[in-house]
Amino acid sequence: VQLVESGGGLVQPGGSLKLSCSASGFTFSNYVMSWDRQAPGKERELVALIGKTGVSTRYADSMKGRVTISRDNVKNTVYLQMNSLKPEDTAVYFCTAKIGVRDYWGQGTQVTVSS
Repeated sequence: VQLVESGGGLVQPGGSLKLSCSASGFTFSNYVMSWDRQAPGKERELVALIGKTGVSTRYADSMKGRVTISRDNVKNTVYLQMNSLKPEDTAVYFCTAKIGVRDYWGQGTQVTVSS
């Protein structure tokens, strides 16, 4: 299983970013995917989750209305569009594959929201 996140960076408050995660090594369309994040000194938390076909989604209350998760089962890629970013959204964002009883994630991509 390989997951490679990209698209993070430094953005001003109120700005937008689109994260991408390229997946390989497993049958992507068979599994639920999620984006999680971990801020310094805090536990990892779920940001958004998407079902196998992309129809079903779930969002953390703190992110509802500001993020959209999507997936392309042809390109084996999952995306996270983030808008109206706040300083408290600063974290490392991880793409997670939920395969059986295990979660697999990549190296993460840093998102920093600061003026």
